[in-house]
Amino acid sequence: MRIRGKGLGSVIREKLVFLSEFVRSPSTVGAIAPSSAGLAREIVAQASFAADATVMEFGPGTGVFTGEIIRQLGPGGRFVAIERNAQLVPILQERFPDAVICEDSIGNAGKILERHGIGQVHSIVCGLPWAAFDEATQDDFLETTHASLKDGGIFVTFAYLQGLLLPAGQRFKKKITARFSEVRKSRVVWRNLPPAFVYRCRK
Repeated sequence: MRIRGKGLGSVIREKLVFLSEFVRSPSTVGAIAPSSAGLAREIVAQASFAADATVMEFGPGTGVFTGEIIRQLGPGGRFVAIERNAQLVPILQERFPDAVICEDSIGNAGKILERHGIGQVHSIVCGLPWAAFDEATQDDFLETTHASLKDGGIFVTFAYLQGLLLPAGQRFKKKITARFSEVRKSRVVWRNLPPAFVYRCRK
């Protein structure tokens, strides 16, 4: 798959769109700035998929994780992304013209996979703002995530370091621990705003 380079104008436009969407709808964007390249490398490394894997991404935003995923996938790999924000989808489609980018809700992941002739995936890379969701939405999305993964498949998502001390962060950790056979935390990526780490969850 091709990745189109970004000029300075495109970078500035993406950051402005991201910030404006955060101000307009913080519950769907969840951060004031896109994730760092360092966090992208860490989350994709934790996903640990083969070059011919089938990978799904939830909430790609402006494509920081997407670019790293595509760089790791070989010609035999398959990739599907789901982005709900209509302002961010055109940015993704411009940067990744060969990728399957679906403007939809994560709750419809099963239908989207079926539409593209995919049963379950090897890995799910997630950039969703879990702390911004109520518990019912978290439960719904986590059930969808679990159902979309092959047995032994890997789900990776990130959390901000300060969230570990908050009740919402502790509840989320309990939810993933209850659903997955193995949950691990990565090192802290300090060069991210704010500092973050990755949860690696095996089905």
